[in-house]
Parts: sequence; C-alpha cells; structure tokens
Amino acid sequence: MNRILLVLLLLSACFIGCKKTNDGVAIYKAQAAVDDKIVSNYLKTNGIPELHVDTSGVCYKIDTLGSGNDLYTSSTQVTVGYVGSLLTTGKVFGQTDKFHPSYTLGSVILGWQLGIPQVKKGGTVTIYLPSRYAYGPYAQPNLGLPAHAILIFTIKVYNVTN
Repeated sequence: MNRILLVLLLLSACFIGCKKTNDGVAIYKAQAAVDDKIVSNYLKTNGIPELHVDTSGVCYKIDTLGSGNDLYTSSTQVTVGYVGSLLTTGKVFGQTDKFHPSYTLGSVILGWQLGIPQVKKGGTVTIYLPSRYAYGPYAQPNLGLPAHAILIFTIKVYNVTN
C-alpha cells in the first residue's frame, strides 16, 4: 500500500513539474522580443535611416509631413491610401489604388492609431509594425497573413475630419 502511494505521489510531482505555462504576459513579452529583433534586423539590413520610434516601440518614417492643424482622437475620420506588405517576405497583401477608404481612427489596428497621427493632411508615413500592433497571434486568412505577422504600411492621409 505504501509503495502505491509513493508511486502516485511521484507521478503527481512529475505532472505538476511538466505543466506548461499559460502566462499570457510572459507569452506576450516573448513574442514582442522576437518581433522587435526581426524589425531591428530588417531596418539594419535594408539600411533604412532616419526612423522615429514612439514610446510604444512602433518605428515610423515620415515621408511627407503634410500641413494643417489636425487634431487626432479615437473618433477622428481619416481618409487614406495605403500599401500593406509582410515584412518577412515583402508580399503585398493590401493596397488602395483609385479608391481611398475612410476609417474611424479608433476602429483600426493599433499600429495605424499610433502611426497616422504622426502626419497631417497630405502627409505620408511608413510604419513598421510588430505583430502586437497589427493582428497579434491571429492569422488573417482573407489577407493571406499568418499569425504574428510583422507588417509594413505606407499610408498617405488624404483627409482628416473630427
């Protein structure tokens, strides 16, 4: 009887010791470190100079500042043209040609919410988005994007309405 209890106790200890972590914060931080390294290597390899990094870690380059006194809030309507590509392959997954859609700034991906306000009406910004500022761990099959996709967007702001 004592041997059976001892075996059960050892098996229980093994199962407890082998438990995988489900700590969301640790997983988020680990993926953030991977993404940031990939973005950093890409920028160095491609010799992309004069980048700004905001406090959140999003890298952007103001191609054209634009003009005006635009104030951006989460309810601001922006009319934009854009080209979106996958940083790791360069594959373009979305772009506007003649049609320029309008969005409420608070309803777009976080990377756009951080990148678009860097320019004014008529301005163009290129943003390099780690997956946490795009679609995160969620694949976007309709766009052909895998989970943890790191993206590049070049966005031209045509109009800003509050």
